[in-house]
Amino acid sequence: MSTSDATPVTASALAHPLFAEALRELGLEVEVRRFPDATRTAVEAAAAIGCELSQIVKSLIFEADGVPVLVLMDGSSRVDVELVRSELGAAKVERARADLVRETTGYAIGGVPPFGHRTKTRVLADRGLLVHTEVWAAAGHPHAVFRLDPATLVELAGGTLVDVRERTA
Repeated sequence: MSTSDATPVTASALAHPLFAEALRELGLEVEVRRFPDATRTAVEAAAAIGCELSQIVKSLIFEADGVPVLVLMDGSSRVDVELVRSELGAAKVERARADLVRETTGYAIGGVPPFGHRTKTRVLADRGLLVHTEVWAAAGHPHAVFRLDPATLVELAGGTLVDVRERTA
């Protein structure tokens, strides 16, 4: 599948309503692309869009001492939970359960955008996202994505730039 298989229309028509509302409140106009097949994983999204895997932004919810935190990571990398724990000064960090992700963000796993969530959470953004001129992230739905420059995306998410990428030996 390529980008020609997607249908670019207005954000309000294709994005999750909660995310579309966040875009309106921010006065941000972005192209949202919706695909007939799910783009739940970074690999699926990159294949559908026709971009590099590292241009996909994963919005991952973790629990740090029981408190939700959002980590933004490029699609080709994994989060080092120990680095997140150290960054937050937490005793314990683990991936959040699906029900907590939905409760915290308002979205299901695979469709969580980097901002426009139901509740305000702390956001850590891996510095590696900034190597690209544009990145793609979920638009609140497993079939919808949007494009933005990474610095603006991190700013809109209220993210703190950190190094939390898992290093390969």
